[in-house]
Parts: sequence; C-alpha cells; structure tokens
Amino acid sequence: MLSRVAAVKAPRAHNRRRGTGSSGRRREGRESEPQRPNMSRHLFYSAVLLLFVVLMCCSGAAAADGSSGAGDAQLPQEVDLFLPQKTQVVIKSGGATEVKDSFGSPSLAFAGEVMVAFAEGHKDYNGPQHTSDLYTSEIVAGYINATEPWSSIVADISSENWRAYTVFTRESSKDRFGVALLPTTVSTGSDVFLLVGSHYLIRDATGKHWIDDSWDIHLVVGKATQSADAKQGELVEWGAPTSLLASITKSTQQRDLMKFVGGGGSGIVTEEGWLVFPMMATRKNDRGIESMLFYSKDKGVNWVVSRGIPAAECFDPRIAEWENREILMLAYCVDGQKVFRSRDMGDAWTKASDLLPRVWITTQPIRRGEGWPVGALITVEFYGRKVLLYTQKVGYPPGERNNKALYLWVADSNHTVYFGPLSVETGAKRAFANTLLYSGDALYFLQKMGNGKADGVFLFRIIEELRKIKSIVRNWIEVDAFFSGLSTPTTGLVGVLSDSSGADKWNDMYRCVDATVLGAIRIENGFKFTGHGAGAIWPVNSRGNNKQYTFVDISFTLVATVVIEEMPPGGSSVPLLGAMLEDGMGTKFLGLACAENRMWETVFDEQTGQGDFWELKKEYQVALMLNGNKGFFYLDAELLGTSDTMRRREERAYDVLGFYFGGDESGRDSSASVKNVFLYNRKLTPGELKMVKKTGSPKHESSSSEASGSDSSAHECVYFVLLVSLGLWALAVFYGV
Repeated sequence: MLSRVAAVKAPRAHNRRRGTGSSGRRREGRESEPQRPNMSRHLFYSAVLLLFVVLMCCSGAAAADGSSGAGDAQLPQEVDLFLPQKTQVVIKSGGATEVKDSFGSPSLAFAGEVMVAFAEGHKDYNGPQHTSDLYTSEIVAGYINATEPWSSIVADISSENWRAYTVFTRESSKDRFGVALLPTTVSTGSDVFLLVGSHYLIRDATGKHWIDDSWDIHLVVGKATQSADAKQGELVEWGAPTSLLASITKSTQQRDLMKFVGGGGSGIVTEEGWLVFPMMATRKNDRGIESMLFYSKDKGVNWVVSRGIPAAECFDPRIAEWENREILMLAYCVDGQKVFRSRDMGDAWTKASDLLPRVWITTQPIRRGEGWPVGALITVEFYGRKVLLYTQKVGYPPGERNNKALYLWVADSNHTVYFGPLSVETGAKRAFANTLLYSGDALYFLQKMGNGKADGVFLFRIIEELRKIKSIVRNWIEVDAFFSGLSTPTTGLVGVLSDSSGADKWNDMYRCVDATVLGAIRIENGFKFTGHGAGAIWPVNSRGNNKQYTFVDISFTLVATVVIEEMPPGGSSVPLLGAMLEDGMGTKFLGLACAENRMWETVFDEQTGQGDFWELKKEYQVALMLNGNKGFFYLDAELLGTSDTMRRREERAYDVLGFYFGGDESGRDSSASVKNVFLYNRKLTPGELKMVKKTGSPKHESSSSEASGSDSSAHECVYFVLLVSLGLWALAVFYGV
C-alpha cells in the first residue's frame, strides 16, 4: 500500500478528492501578537501603507494587471470540453458512447495541426462494498482542429456532435476494475506520446475491502492523420499500448521503487530533440514518493529513468527546459513547493532558489489557506529571450474574501510579473489541476474545475494576457540593453525606479512593481521629500502585491543616489531609505538615516549605530545589502557599516515588505532627495557599485497601464530613440567624431 501522502497526492487516482497537481501543503503561521504601535513613530508608514492598499484595491490585483478588480475583470473565454453527465465518450471497443461522472488530470498536446486534450474519465462504482470515492477511470481525449479560428473551435466543441474518445483503459470485471491515471504527454511533429500509469482495484482476502493491485505503466503513441476530410474521431490514429514496467523496474531495482506513474500535465521536447516526461514512483516500505525524469534520446525507441530529486516525499512534478539546456523540476514536497535544476538529465540535482521566487515562500510557515501552488509550468521564447510561464493562485482578488483567483505569471532570471486572472473560484466551482500549451503563437490553458466530486475540464485561449506578456518581455530586453550599453551590471537587476507618471507613483522601468509616493515633489529620476510624512514605499514583497519578489528576505542590493537638502537643528534623526518589515508598524529591518550631529545613522535589524559624517547638498551613492544573516551599508562604494547578526527569514515573525524612502516624522521641515534607485536580487561587489555610480536612469514615461497591455507605442518609441542615440554615440566615439 502507498504511504499516507502517496495515497492522497499521487498514485491513488481513485481518491478523487486528491486534486492532483493543485493542492499544496499548507502550514500554520506564527501567532504572535504585535505590541501597540507608537503612532508618532509610525504615522508616515501607516499613511503610505493605507494609501498603497487603497490604490491596490482601486487598480486591481497587481500593478501589472491594471484591472479594476477581479469581479469586473474580463476573464478569458472558456469552452466546456469535458462535462460530467453530458459529454459523450466513445468507448474504445466500438462506436457506442457513455457519459462519465467526473473528469480530472488534464493534459494538452499538439500533433501536427491537431490539438489533443486528455483527461481521466471517472465512472463511479456502485456495486457491493462501494464508497463515495471509489470509481473506475479511463484516459479520454478530445481532438481539435487547431487551424480553425477560436470562434470556430468554440462552436465545434459546443455542438451536439462533440465527442471524447477513449484512448486507454484497463478492462474491468465484477471483482476488479481498472484505474488509469495521470495522462502525461509529449509531442513532436505529428506524433504524440502518452504516458499512463494504471492499476486494478480488487477485494482483499476478507472480501470487505478494496486494495490496489497489478500496477503498470504504458506508453501509447498516436499520429495525426493528414486527411483533410477526416472525421473528428479519425484525427489521431493510436497504436497499441506498450508496457514499460519490466524495463523500468530492471533499471531501478537498486532503488526499491514501485508503482510508477507519469507526473501529469505535459513533458517537454528538448532543444536536442529528446523526449522527456516527469515521472513519480513510490518507495517500498512506505518510504515516500520520488520524482524523476523519464526520457528518450532516440524518438521513443529506448527510455532512461533518471535519479530522483534530492528531497524526500516530493510529488506532482512539473518540468521545463531552461537556459543552457538545464532541466527544471518543480515539485510539491512535505515542506512546500521546491524548484530543482539539472544540467545532466537528472544524474545530479541542485536547488534553483534563484528561480520562481514565490515558490519558496513556504520555507517559512504561512497561515492556513495562504499557500500558492503552481499548477502549470512551461518555457516560451519571445524576441530571443526565454521566459517561464506558470499559473499560480495569488490569494483573494479585490472585493472577494472567499474566492481565490488563478493568474498567469511570466518570469525570466531576474523579473516576475503576473496577468489575469485566468479564472476565479466560486463556492460551487473550485479550481484544480491545470496545464498550459504554447504553439503557433497561440497560448492555451486547460483546467479542471468543479466541486471535487463532479468535475469538468475547460479549455481557454489566452489572448489578451499573451499580448501583455510579449509587450513586457520586449520592455525587459530593451531596458537591459540600455543599461548594458552604459556598462551598468544587469545580472540580477530586478527593478529601477525612474521618472514618475504622477505625484503618487514612482515607476519601475521594468514595469513590474511601482513605488507609492506620499507628499513628495517630483525631480528628475526621483523625488524630493520635504516635511512631515513625505516619503515613498516600494512594496516589492508585500502580501497586497502577492509576494512578487521574495528574494528580499534572503539576498538583495538596493542602490540609490541621495542628497540631504535641509536639516534644521533639534529632534530625532531623519530617515533616508531602507528595508521595512511587513508588520503593520513600519519596523526598519535595514535603514539609513541622518542624525542631528551630522553623522550617518545605520539600522541593522532594529539595532541603531552611527558611522561617518555627512554634508548638506552633497550627492552620495548609498547601497544597502542583505546576504543571509549579514547586512551591509556602502557609501560611494566604501563600506559604512556591517552586521552579521541579522535574523534570517525563518527566524523572523515577519517578511521584508519592501523599501521605504524618506518619511521624516520630526516635523522639522527636513528635506532630502532620492533618485536613480536600482534593485538587485544579489549582493554586488564594490567594483560593481562603482559601475552603477556612473549611470542614472533615463527619463521614462511608462506606467502600470502599459504593463497591463495598453498601448505601448510611446514607451517603445522612447526606448528606440534611446537605443539609436546610444548607437550613434558609440559610432561617434569609434570614429573620433
């Protein structure tokens, strides 16, 4: 028998409530009660946080989203692909049809010009000793002519002639019945490869209980037909299923593995043309589940089982090919989701904590119900840059307290932003497993939704979000090119605060997370903060912004140019900038301030110290850094102060919310300006800081509306002019003009 986790999460497909591929582990958060805040000390932060929350509620789930709220957002059009008690399923042995009681584990593939949607088709068992969770299952497929426009596809699927077709089954009898589970697909050219795990349910010796038996794993290969007049059921011709169990068992006999199944969803075809599936197996003697790769270098003739990822009890793997032919694997583990990378097809795995930063939030316990599992993961290339596309729930949309929204995220090695929502749960319709497919400049989304008992599978074409994603990726490329041309380090460069689009917003040039400003005066590439309460917050890791950049809890560098304009005598020190905790009180985790005695004042994890003297009206480059338990302050690339007693992420009750600028609470009409703000997801060297010193961000008129996909022609024109100007300057230097 399987272990408890395995029975709930992986091979026991007849337990319908497992929600394959969508339910992550959630852990209780810390229940500490904060002390009553000092209203004088925290007035600025409370005001800016309140303004930020109001702006978020008015503008939608994210700056990049730009919607007026999930309730009013235009969701992608969906079509009911497989519906319980409605969709007619053609039985494998003939032309007769039947309906299913539920569908699950969606998968999507292209074979030639045919899009093939797969799912488990469940039939409840109502015989002797039945339970509410006992059912048989087969693998069914729907065939879609992808050459047709989306409107025609919707019409075809919605017609009375729409059918699903059984492509894999294990014959059932009175005392045993077959369970096929987790269809996992890879396609290349006109061929589609389907990996299916299966077993029988039989009565035990007492005749009172059902147990699983006769596990197997099969490969079924289909080929898209080229006939223009082929009927719906003839669009793909399937070969006979081939059992792979004997060869897999032989190659893994030293690892004590059994009950092999696919990971669900989709596999990949590498740049070298290798076919790669995610796969799971159960360790004998209830020692958990192991996730691994199953791949072929010769178009499916021979297959290899890789080593498992180096974490116990990891299941529901998702894979993608990343840069330098790395294979990424995302899996659910007992302590949360994790991402691993391999450069040798799974012979060795390492944690990829620099990718998909939101996945790693569960390394610290979070409150019940706040887990954000990734459902689908693929790589796509736009304008020569490879990016990750993935689906993830981000908590409650604006105006909703019970219904979670599923968003589409795009990320490269540095940046992350999300769009949507793609779907919003209701009380009667929850979202479960889902998968993405990009082909022919079209993005499709297949999702299981329902009440956990009678679930359907729904197909979406993602149009508006894809347009926005392509726009923002082009922007990332252009901004990186601009700063690379100025010799500014771009490795790990996540955000740059540039000119504002208004008095209350400080734009991120990468169009990912903007800063919120209160009571400040615009200057070139920044703001001047004068008087009581004037300041800004850059909420890169706030819950309101859906924990977009969780790396700030682990390692970062923030670089800014500051000038202390006025400092009237008397009173406490005046804050300049720093990192703050998300505790509702604006607690400074790392901070730099101007003391009354004309000395720099540093804050390391709420501990205050002093450094060198500062001068009025002098321009300084300030850098604050975090690297594990070490904090640093640099002034003009020279070390100002350091501490190696910073509490690590798992030692704190609160995460880093983001960064603050200004925020004088003394009422002395002090004044300071901050501009040219750069955020990196790593610690920079002093030499790299000097390179940042040489540059300032250009005027840039982007806004969050561009990130939401509004007309970006003016934005692109600005960068075109900048790039052309840079090129002309380089030519002039080269030719000595």
